[in-house]
Amino acid sequence: MDFRKGVHGLVALVAEALKADPYCGDVFVFRSKRKDRLKLLVWDGSGLILATKWLEDGGFPWPPVRDGAVRLSAVQFALLLDGLEWRAAAPPPVKTPRWMG
Repeated sequence: MDFRKGVHGLVALVAEALKADPYCGDVFVFRSKRKDRLKLLVWDGSGLILATKWLEDGGFPWPPVRDGAVRLSAVQFALLLDGLEWRAAAPPPVKTPRWMG
């Protein structure tokens, strides 16, 4: 993505490219080409928050993108923001209960 985009440009990108609601409360994360910067866009119920994070050394490990989006757990998201390998916190698969009626 063009890292010069501000709040309005990112809202449009979320709505048009991702077909998502930028005001739903999800955190939308955008990474620079150099992988050393992130922009986070989130609606907190009263306004939009745009935060930027730069790593002084290294880059953010980026998950594989499927269908234009990535879904992370809260723990995986925290690891990603710290520049750590987030895949180590992959939740185990949960077996769906079957109805025995």
